[in-house]
Amino acid sequence: MGQQNEELLKRIAKLVKQNQELIEHHERLTKDNDKLQAKIENFKAILADMKDKGAKIDESIIDRPRSLKFNMATVLFANIHGFSRIEDGMDSEKLMDELDQVLWQFDELLKTYNIHKIKTIGDSYMCAGGIPVKNITNPVQVVLAALLMQQYLNDLEDTGKSGEHIWELKIGIHTGPVTADMVGRRKVSYDIKGDTVNIASRMESSGETGKILISVMTYELVKEFFLCDYYGKLPVKYKGDLEMFEVKGLKPEFSENGEGLVPNEMFGTKFKLIQFTDLQEMILDKLEKELPKFLYYHNVKHTVDVVTEVELIGWAEGCTDHEILLLKTAGLFHDAGHTIGYDGHEKLGCDMARDFLAKYGYTYDQIDEICKIIMATQMPPTPETLLQRIICDSDLDYLGRSDMIPVSNTLYKELKEQNKIGTFNDWNKLQIKFISVHQYFTETARSLREVNKQKQIERIKKLIEDE
Repeated sequence: MGQQNEELLKRIAKLVKQNQELIEHHERLTKDNDKLQAKIENFKAILADMKDKGAKIDESIIDRPRSLKFNMATVLFANIHGFSRIEDGMDSEKLMDELDQVLWQFDELLKTYNIHKIKTIGDSYMCAGGIPVKNITNPVQVVLAALLMQQYLNDLEDTGKSGEHIWELKIGIHTGPVTADMVGRRKVSYDIKGDTVNIASRMESSGETGKILISVMTYELVKEFFLCDYYGKLPVKYKGDLEMFEVKGLKPEFSENGEGLVPNEMFGTKFKLIQFTDLQEMILDKLEKELPKFLYYHNVKHTVDVVTEVELIGWAEGCTDHEILLLKTAGLFHDAGHTIGYDGHEKLGCDMARDFLAKYGYTYDQIDEICKIIMATQMPPTPETLLQRIICDSDLDYLGRSDMIPVSNTLYKELKEQNKIGTFNDWNKLQIKFISVHQYFTETARSLREVNKQKQIERIKKLIEDE
C-alpha cells in the first residue's frame, strides 16, 4: 500500500509540473501570437499606404509566407532499385508502368498517415512528416509508412504481379529541423532543405537494399512502438558519428497477430495519447481566442486543471490507457462549447468533439463514449459509469482545494456579469447549500478532497457573518 501511495505521489508531482508547464507554454504562445499579429497588421498598414500611393501590390504575400521553419520534421528518402537489373528482352514499358504503380501506391500511403510528398526523381522518392501542419507524431507515422512501403514491394513479388524480382527498396529516415520553401500559388507544394534532409539522404545511400534505416534521433522517438536493431555509425561532417538503427517491424504487442506490420488497437491508443498533445494545443488555442471575456472561471486554466485531474484520478482508480485517453479527451472538450454559448455548453462541446475527433482518427464508438462522459458534467451531476464519476469529481475538484474561495469568487464574478446571480451574500448562501449536499463519487477524490471540502462550509459561513 505504501509503494502504491508513493507511486501516486510521484504521478501527482509529475502532473502538477506538466500542468504548470502547459500553462506557461500557452502564455508564451499567446504573447508570440500577439506580437506576430501586430507585425502583420503593421505590414498590412504599410502595404495599404503604398497601394494608396499608386503602387501595385500582390496582397497574397501577406497571408502566404514563402519560407517556413519546422523544428521537428521527419524526412524519408527512398530509392527503388531495379533499373540496373533490367535485361534485354524484358518488357521495359510494362516495367515502367509497374514503377508508376508503385509510386502511386506510395502516394496513397502518405495520405493515410498525413505525410507530405516532396518530390520524385526517377526511382528516388522523398517525403516528410510534420509539414506543412506541425505535429508531434510524425516520426511514428513516417516509420510506419516506410514499413508498409517495404511490404508493398514484397507483396508485389509474392503475388506474382511482377514477372521478375526487379524492384528493391532502400530507405533512410532522420528527424530534425527543416526549412520548407513554398512552391507555386494555385497548387502549393514544398521544397525542404537543411541538415536533416542531407542526413536522411546520406543514410539512404549508405544502407543496404531491403533495409529501413533510422537515425538515433528518430529511434528515440519511435522505440516504444518498433523493434529496432543497432546498425552502425554514419560519419557526419562537423557533427561526428551518427548512430543508425534498422527497423524490423512493430513490436508484437502493437501489431495484429504479432506479425509486426498492421497496427492493432493498443497501438492506436498509445499513438492517440501522444497525438493528444497536438489536439490539446489546438483546442486550448481556440479557447484562448474564442472564449468570451466574462468567463473568469470557465477559462483555459480550468480546462487544463480538469485534463490534469482526470488523468490523476483515472490512474489512481485503475483505469486502462484507453480509458485515460477517453477521459483526457472529454476533459479537453467538456467546456469547449462555451465558445458558442453559455447555457447547454455540454451539448455544444459534444458537437465540437464529433467534428474534431473524427479528423484525429477517433472511432465512432470512442467519440460516442467521450460525449457521454462530457454530458455527465451537467448540473446536477448524475454519473453512471466510473469514467463519468471521474470527470464529475475532476470538474468540481476545487471544492476541496485550499484555493476554493478565490476560485469560487471567479465563478461568482462570471455569473454576476450575466445577471445569473444576486448579491455576494446570496452567492455564499447558495454555496453552503450546494457544498452541504455535494458528494465526490470516487474513492480517490473522497480521500484527497472530502475533509478539506467540509472546512469550506465554515469558511464561507464566516464570510456571511462578516457581511
